[in-house]
Amino acid sequence: MPQGKPEYVPEDGLTTRQRRNRALLIVHTGPGKGKSTAAFGLALRAWNQGWPVGVFQFVKSAKWRIGEERALVALGASGEGAPVDWHKMGEGWSWIQRPGSEEDHAADAREGWEQIKRDLAAEKYGMYVLDEFTYPMKWGWVDVEEVVAVLRDRPGRQHVVITGRDADPRLVEAADLVTEMTKVKHPMDQGQKGQRGIEW
Repeated sequence: MPQGKPEYVPEDGLTTRQRRNRALLIVHTGPGKGKSTAAFGLALRAWNQGWPVGVFQFVKSAKWRIGEERALVALGASGEGAPVDWHKMGEGWSWIQRPGSEEDHAADAREGWEQIKRDLAAEKYGMYVLDEFTYPMKWGWVDVEEVVAVLRDRPGRQHVVITGRDADPRLVEAADLVTEMTKVKHPMDQGQKGQRGIEW
């Protein structure tokens, strides 16, 4: 895309403005670091444009306080930009022991998805960040075909970004923009654990 110009313009009957302003389904996947970080950067841009932002965090512990949460919630409450809502949809990773059973975590994920469907129907947000949402789909907690259908048919101009490894091929096919983060090097390869300001 030299100078931001598309190499191909479809004959779909849309004006340049209509095509430019289509709501996007964005997927950040792959084994590399930066999927959520990039999604939160999009949330900042949405906030600046005056679009209400809804962040829905799946499978990360509700006790984990990440830097982007504090910053975005403060910005949303500042009276400038747009409001920001931050939702935590349950506890921890499947491979870490957390309170509750897998059934409890699956139920939390399903309820989170039901809330997202209600918000999409109401056109509540201009930008949705569904953080780590690939995992509930991978584990069978949320039906991929339903997710794809709901997102395909969402009303209005609502952008959705989904993060997480192992994005289902059906989600990838339905998305407008897919970025795969690949790892070239990582400090953990040398035994270094995550640190403040970098991982959270």
